[in-house]
Amino acid sequence: MNWIQRKIYLYNVTFGLYMLDWWERCLFNILVIVLMWFILYNSSRYVTDFCRRYIW
Repeated sequence: MNWIQRKIYLYNVTFGLYMLDWWERCLFNILVIVLMWFILYNSSRYVTDFCRRYIW
């Protein structure tokens, strides 16, 4: 098992995805990606707004 396969395996075991069907795993991963995008997008907006107000 190489490094990437071990990390994917650890992700599946940690969140219990190994016992789901492939389509349930896909839905869960899509949900995680959407939530991460939402968090990163709003964080970047907050940081740029903070920089404009208080730093520059």
